[in-house]
Amino acid sequence: MNTSVKILFLLLSLVAALAMFALYSGDFGGSSISYLTDRAQKVYFADHISPAHRVVIEQFNKKYAGRIEVVAVDLPFNKFSTNERKELLARSLRSKSDRLDVFSVDYIWTPRFAKWCVDLTPYFTEEEQQRIISPAMQSCIRGGRLVAMPIYIDIGMMYYRTDIVGRVPQADEFQKKLRQSITWRELLSTGTMLGYSRRPYYTFQANDYEGLICNYFEIIKSLDSNAFEHNTIDLRSPVAKKALQFLVDLVHLQQLSPKQVVEFDENKSYEHMLEHDGVFVRGWPNFLENFRKVYGDTSKFRYIGRAALPHFEGQKATSVYGGWNLMVSKFSTKKDAAIEFVRYLQTEEAQKTMFEMGGYIPVNQSVYQDASYRSHHPDLTYYRTLVDNGFHRPFLEDYTRISDIIAHFVHRAIKKEISVDEALEQATVMIESKALLIK
Repeated sequence: MNTSVKILFLLLSLVAALAMFALYSGDFGGSSISYLTDRAQKVYFADHISPAHRVVIEQFNKKYAGRIEVVAVDLPFNKFSTNERKELLARSLRSKSDRLDVFSVDYIWTPRFAKWCVDLTPYFTEEEQQRIISPAMQSCIRGGRLVAMPIYIDIGMMYYRTDIVGRVPQADEFQKKLRQSITWRELLSTGTMLGYSRRPYYTFQANDYEGLICNYFEIIKSLDSNAFEHNTIDLRSPVAKKALQFLVDLVHLQQLSPKQVVEFDENKSYEHMLEHDGVFVRGWPNFLENFRKVYGDTSKFRYIGRAALPHFEGQKATSVYGGWNLMVSKFSTKKDAAIEFVRYLQTEEAQKTMFEMGGYIPVNQSVYQDASYRSHHPDLTYYRTLVDNGFHRPFLEDYTRISDIIAHFVHRAIKKEISVDEALEQATVMIESKALLIK
């Protein structure tokens, strides 16, 4: 199906879903909530509604029963790609629809959506903002205004099969190093030693979408710690070329990454790693928590370990930030109620629920300061260490246009349709001409 036709179809589906919600009381996944009354203001919230989201929505609705009722509008990742979700939301807001009140955006979309959203500066004090960890808050400011509040932060990381890595000499020491970050040279030489050439040793996401940008930018940043320092992207730099050549070579020269990576988003890469006994996969922190609910055979999950992404000699380990922010539509007729829901999602209660049920990394400082809680959730301390070594993609108003172009040409280079030099030059020319990529 043509992408623009698909987006139109999805937009009509969203409108139909909202119309249905308007006719019936809030129903998320078949369970109605009897204590909500017709007097409550209905706040429509669009997101990927995981079981963790459902619980915090129910907690909020109980707390505000009779006053505010949050109605979930589910945009699941298995039905909507991030790009499709972005276009759905943008088209709804461009039409000045008041059907959505609160919606989540990939944090890197914040500059693009700022013009359609409520300025939250008057609603969140400096003290409240300081309760949020700095990397998450940085993504919510646009032109000196607070235009969003984070629901959770993500950080790029790696998963590996502990049973397969257990075959490596001095495996315990090797796994300790993995947690802190090994070099790419060590990772690749271990793959050769294990006999994984032409087998799925290291799996990453190389489909034509934002996930590929995360992988590519992480390699650039790992080669040059000063990359993106001035909020710019230089695809003609030697580092940009070296990084792309590295990804191409993983697939075609070392043959330690499967050719199918050009078809993979996160879920497909996780599936391939599990089904084909891959050793390493690049991913995000809530892989196991979310996959456990949708993947049929969880027997291998007990062999999955967490690790930092590799680094190059002489450079430090680093990973790209991800995560999702909450925005309130300026066209909403229930702004105060919507903001109250956004405020609740920052609370320690909601943040702990999201982490415990969905593996979503908290943004509230208090969660990390709770020593008793950390002792019961040791992964939380590890994630915070990874977050401290993270970096942001450039915050640019037209980032999504630039990102779409880079992803398209980088994807083609990894498919070997064009050379590395051709890919980066064509992408640069298109970006500089202010052209839009029509897929």
